[in-house]
Amino acid sequence: MTEQTLRAGGRATEQQLRAVVADELTRSRARTLGLTDVLDDADLCAQHSPLMSPLVWDLAHIGNQEELWLLRDVGGREPVRADIDELYDAFKHARRDRPALPLLEPRPARHYTGTVREKVLDVLEHVPLTGSRLREGGFAFGMILQHEQQHAETMLATHQLRAGGPVLAAPAPPAPTVAVTGEVLIPAGPFTMGTSTEPWALDNERPAHEVDLPAFFIDAAAVTNGQYRQFVSAGGYAEPRWWSSEGWQHRREADLTAPMHWLRDGDGWLCRQFGQVRPLVEAEPVVHVSYHEAAAFAAFAGKRLPTEPEWEKAARFDPATGRSRRYPWGDDDPDSTRANLGQQHLSPAAAGAYPAGASPAGVHQLIGDVWEWTSTDFTGYPGFVAFPYREYSEVFFGPKHKVLRGGSFGTDRLACRGTFRNWDLPIRRQIFSGLRLARDPRPGEVE
Repeated sequence: MTEQTLRAGGRATEQQLRAVVADELTRSRARTLGLTDVLDDADLCAQHSPLMSPLVWDLAHIGNQEELWLLRDVGGREPVRADIDELYDAFKHARRDRPALPLLEPRPARHYTGTVREKVLDVLEHVPLTGSRLREGGFAFGMILQHEQQHAETMLATHQLRAGGPVLAAPAPPAPTVAVTGEVLIPAGPFTMGTSTEPWALDNERPAHEVDLPAFFIDAAAVTNGQYRQFVSAGGYAEPRWWSSEGWQHRREADLTAPMHWLRDGDGWLCRQFGQVRPLVEAEPVVHVSYHEAAAFAAFAGKRLPTEPEWEKAARFDPATGRSRRYPWGDDDPDSTRANLGQQHLSPAAAGAYPAGASPAGVHQLIGDVWEWTSTDFTGYPGFVAFPYREYSEVFFGPKHKVLRGGSFGTDRLACRGTFRNWDLPIRRQIFSGLRLARDPRPGEVE
């Protein structure tokens, strides 16, 4: 029985579910350790940017969340380190302030997370996976697995901000095998947005509900470095007419002149990528742009950013059956032929590199490569219920945060699906964020 069957509601025995969870716990921890063991203690304890925590904080925080939810709550076990709960509470201390806290040093942090994991594996072996919402279908384990993988992506972003030589390695993404250009018409009509059946879906993805949209066009590929360079070369960062008033104010205050990590090289551009400087690859999707930059480029291009419902319909709606799929290609889990996910590569792939991952309408690489900004504020769906705690989603609802969709090359498959929602402040660009354009039909263009 596959992981997809287990997580999509297939009939699985508890033994099968425990085996899947155990394998995913092992896989996720290997990634966490791979991102931390490559650095010495000084680098682990350093704050490489005020936007990010020291990596040693992330390491112990991962263990602390696992202890709180799986060991104490689900397992009913005694605490391992109740004295550090407040240190690793993400809501009590801003990232910029965390280096001043009495954090665990790297060796004790590794010991702590290892001890918690040993006890959690014992909980997994003995606790019933039924009887409560947290236990049903292994939800609490799935939530914590996604939490660890989300922090792995955050740690990867910290590596990108770190000064010094490269310590991470991965092969280049595959080259395109098909040409992907132009835009795709998504016809008017209703579709099912969100989910009520995905066992490990988080609260902000629920419940499933019908959304009726007018027809719209969406680009078959994400905006590339080459396309974005035209905006830069045309003086887009010096022209307020492309920017919202809020975006223009931020552009001026932050002195933005190009995407983060772009470096001027005479008349051309280089980019810094995980400790290496290389020529800008024009065919790759642009990455490390804020919402404000994305919206300004869209205006320059004569288009707009898609709304969140438009993005999800383009990614999930199957016109042949009228239903919403789990992913653009269908219901099967992602693999290396369908999407650039999970840090298998350290950059986004050019359009056409994953033709097996295209949607029925012909939209490519909606999953993986770069998070795609939408124009939608982060709010709850109709009938939203916070679970298992308000601080996961609800406290972020409102106009301050914009929704991103689709995941990036640093996002694990556990934390990326057609319904998965990410959100951030519109000024943020240290994340692996890019954009895809949409537009309304012109008069007479669509019957």
